[in-house]
Amino acid sequence: MYKIFIVEDDEIIAGVVCRHLESWGYQVSCAKKFDSVLAEFAAFAPHLVLLDISLPFFNGYHWCQEIRRVSKVPVLFLTSASDNVNVVMAMQMGGDDLLAKPFDLQVLSAKVQAMLRRAYDFGPASALLRCGGAVLNLSDGTLAVQDQRVDLTKNELKLLQLLLEHKGQTVTRDAMMTALWESDSFVDENTLSVNVNRLRRKLEAAGLSNFIRTRKGEGYLIPSETG
Repeated sequence: MYKIFIVEDDEIIAGVVCRHLESWGYQVSCAKKFDSVLAEFAAFAPHLVLLDISLPFFNGYHWCQEIRRVSKVPVLFLTSASDNVNVVMAMQMGGDDLLAKPFDLQVLSAKVQAMLRRAYDFGPASALLRCGGAVLNLSDGTLAVQDQRVDLTKNELKLLQLLLEHKGQTVTRDAMMTALWESDSFVDENTLSVNVNRLRRKLEAAGLSNFIRTRKGEGYLIPSETG
C-alpha cells in the first residue's frame, strides 16, 4: 500500500483530499504540527507528498528543500498561487509537479497515480478490470472481449483504464487529458476527442456498442452495468 503525506493547513481541503485518496486504497496522513513537518515526514515515511505552498511558520518551498535533503520522494505542490513564477519556483525547490486550487479530485488522482508510476515503476500484478464482457488486464495491457483480443494504443489503454476504474461515475475531460499528458505529448480537447472516438470504434467492432457514454459538458463514463 502506498503512503501519501498531506501538508495542508486548510482542514477542510486536507480532509476532503484525505478521504478521497483513502477511497483509492492509499494510506494517508495529514501534517499536524506545521513547525515540525520534516519530523512527521520522517516518522510516516511516505511514498509521495502533497504540499501546500502557503503554510504557517515556513512555506512549502522551505519544507520541500528540507525533504530533498533526506529523500527523493515525489512532491506535488497544491496551491492557489499557480502563476508562472510559482510554477518555476516549485520546480527549482525540488517539486515534481504542481496542481492549482481549486482542483478536480479526479485530476488529483490521475496525477498521483502517474507520479507513483514514474517513481516506483509500479503496475498491479494480474490486476483485472471487468465490465460488460470486457476484461482489461493491467499487468500486460491487454483487452479481451469474449474470445477475442483488442489491440489498444498506449493512450487508448490509459483512457479505458481510467474509465473502468471510475465505472459508474462521470470522468471529466480534464482528468482524461491529464492521464494522456503522462506520455509527454501535447494534449488538447481535439486530441482527447480523437482518442476517445478511436477507442469507441475498436470497442464497437468487438461487439461493445455504446460502451463509453458521453455526458455533454462534463465528460465520459462507462455505466456500472454495460450490456
